[in-house]
Amino acid sequence: MDIDSVLCKVMIDDDITNHCHINSNEDGDRFVGIKVDSDNAMVFFPIGYQLPEKDIEIRSDIKHLIQVLSEFTTNEDRLLSINKFAAPQSVDFPINAYKSVIEYYFAIGGKYYTEVDPIYKTSVKGKQNWSKTVKDQVPLVQQKNGVSSFIYKEFTVRDVTPNNNKQITQINRFCVYEAFKKLGWLYVNYMPEQPGPHPNIKESVRILSDKLGNTNDDKKRSLFQAMKNMLLYMDEKTSDNQFYFGTDDFDRVWEKLIDRAFGEKDKEKYFPRSRWLLDHGKYKEKRPLIPDTIMIYNGKYYILDAKCYKYGCTGIPDHLPNGSSINKQITYGEYLEKIKNISNDSLFNAFIMPFNMSKNFFGIDSFVGNIGEAIGDWRENKKNYERIQGIVMDTRHLMYHYSGKPIKEKIALAECIEIVLSRENVPKIKAKKSA
Repeated sequence: MDIDSVLCKVMIDDDITNHCHINSNEDGDRFVGIKVDSDNAMVFFPIGYQLPEKDIEIRSDIKHLIQVLSEFTTNEDRLLSINKFAAPQSVDFPINAYKSVIEYYFAIGGKYYTEVDPIYKTSVKGKQNWSKTVKDQVPLVQQKNGVSSFIYKEFTVRDVTPNNNKQITQINRFCVYEAFKKLGWLYVNYMPEQPGPHPNIKESVRILSDKLGNTNDDKKRSLFQAMKNMLLYMDEKTSDNQFYFGTDDFDRVWEKLIDRAFGEKDKEKYFPRSRWLLDHGKYKEKRPLIPDTIMIYNGKYYILDAKCYKYGCTGIPDHLPNGSSINKQITYGEYLEKIKNISNDSLFNAFIMPFNMSKNFFGIDSFVGNIGEAIGDWRENKKNYERIQGIVMDTRHLMYHYSGKPIKEKIALAECIEIVLSRENVPKIKAKKSA
């Protein structure tokens, strides 16, 4: 079955959930994004995601997933390891260009982009063209107090008429059709009519480049750029049997989401540097140790390490951060306490992991919850930062509430971290003495 047949099958499928998958973060099941090949079209959501029940909401979630991946992935992130013996494959499908063309089509009422030609007609109202009116219209002559004047009962006015035969419209019809072939199933279950004659791809790109150079309207510029990006992709691709958009490394996206929602922009100044003092040549200063996020709220400091680990969805202890991660967090806290003079009452540590608040092992029905804490056996654990709180956060909630430094989420996270530390039973596990 070719890719067009697959997409047509998806388009008429009544249940969009048949084409959605929540990944498990197991080897071979880590991809987040969209994959379309000659067998099927699938959307892969990240671990901990809960799909809504309504079809229209699922389609909206798919489009939102595309937005998040577009914002938080780079070309380096969008590489797929097809198998361990093959070079990674770039995921260069310009999905936002295809989306923009479809959404512009809907925004103007399911019509194609059309430019207009000016025409002039005789009318009693409209935008008057006086030079043509004087030339083309016969006025009435009126005399008053011996003075003659001319009165026009009708004018030559400027109007416009759509020109559907212009090349830009032909190109748009082609791009709309191609966009619907690839992504129309995200929006509706029909295909627009096939395009008629249109310039070839290279000529179309040239026409669109000219339009971009002579257009100030932002909406039109966005459309022309999207069409151009589509055409450049079609001109360069080597196969039409598959396309991908997404990443095998959602861990980076998770870190960036947490940092955007809760973090400080200048976090580098809060963390320690190290260096080699070399016997030969100039000394070399190493890059500072930098955790994912430093959150400052209500005068308190929260060191957050975003871990896209499986524990929130499996409840298996082996899926929690390991000893090296725990010790590193303690080091961060110790530095802030000693070098930045931040008091114990204002300094906290936490791991942030994904989970599904609608379906989990912990009985947590909020978007954020505390599942325990990590400590170092080699510490006395009297300091707040020595007790690293394990926090789970609902994946879908975070993906919809990461922007604008959401204060409700900040307050809830701070409370989740601090509530355990207010208890009296502080762990007192001391380091074992060596023999």
